Amino acid sequence: MGPLIVTEDPVLLDDLLRLCAAAGARPLVLATLPERRGEWEAAPLVLVGDDAAARTERAPRRPGVLLVGRNQGEPAVWQWAVRIGAEHVLRLPDAEAWLVDRIADVVEGAGRSARTVGVVGGRGGAGASTLACALAVTAAAGGSRTVLVDADPLGGGLDVLLGGEQAEGLRWPAFARSRGRMARRALEEALPELHGLRLLSWDRSDTAEVPPQAVRAVLGAARRGGGTVVVDLPRRAGGEVAEALAQLDLALLVVPAELRAVAAARRMAAVLAPEVRDLRVAVRPAGTPGAPGGGLAPDAVAALLGLDLAGVVPYDPAAVEAQETGTPPGSGPRGPLARFCRELWGRVASPGPVPEGEAEARGREEPVRRGDLFRAALGDAWAPAPGGAAA
Repeated sequence: MGPLIVTEDPVLLDDLLRLCAAAGARPLVLATLPERRGEWEAAPLVLVGDDAAARTERAPRRPGVLLVGRNQGEPAVWQWAVRIGAEHVLRLPDAEAWLVDRIADVVEGAGRSARTVGVVGGRGGAGASTLACALAVTAAAGGSRTVLVDADPLGGGLDVLLGGEQAEGLRWPAFARSRGRMARRALEEALPELHGLRLLSWDRSDTAEVPPQAVRAVLGAARRGGGTVVVDLPRRAGGEVAEALAQLDLALLVVPAELRAVAAARRMAAVLAPEVRDLRVAVRPAGTPGAPGGGLAPDAVAALLGLDLAGVVPYDPAAVEAQETGTPPGSGPRGPLARFCRELWGRVASPGPVPEGEAEARGREEPVRRGDLFRAALGDAWAPAPGGAAA
């Protein structure tokens, strides 16, 4: 179901229809309030032209009402916005990009961002890619819409680790020219599907990076609509890495419990900490086959790094053997690695609703918010409630 447009202004209507077409939406267009009972309330988004504000004043209050026009500087417009309960006042063409995003969210059913976790090794060979795959596989097995993103072009390809190097679908080089907003469904349908998840990995070409704008567009699309996104991060800095880090809810630094690994991880933590909201350490205990000795306790590793402990990643011999046959890590539900991943997901809550300012933070003009509407409409009489914020 598309948005409801209420206007008799032919120029404004042409603009709104064009923006709906750009977002892939089919709107319902009316000159005044709907005659059918419940049609106003059922619309996922209502775009009221400034010419029609007076005709919608008696409509029931509801979220998702936007007052749209071309000359929104008049005090009367702001007063009408308050009277109809509009969330935003939009001036075209300045707010076109923001409005296209909002309409597209309606089309895609976006309301929550996916919980997004990045995994990176404190040193080479720490097992970060294995953990990233196991986290994604267990999330998908639990019924979560899951996208696994291989952000490390020098890692050999997560498609190999999942036994899907021959799977049909697009890889990173195909998205190198992506900019702006990308449709979530289009992205998912283009990616290979393996073990119940969608995978974005690298092909076998010499391409070793994609522009930061492409990373922003792809990860933004992957996160819309909820579910889970897992990102296998490279152990290096760069603009494209910074774009990935900025979209994480949690970053896991995988560190073997030995002194040399901790020393290397301290430098990695110093790079990551300013860029991510929540950085924790996942410790691989000493004694894991192939790991140097050292015998540091997991709590000691966390203390040395100054990070919270996310957990102790168990050694899973069955998972190691299964990878030789293309069986993904974490796919054995009774294995210790799968149990660790399920417990970790149980502690990582899904994020809340997508912040309304997400699009504006990318440099677009921010529409006027309801608090500003009250200030404009009521002037000196306006004041927020004590100890709280205005509407």
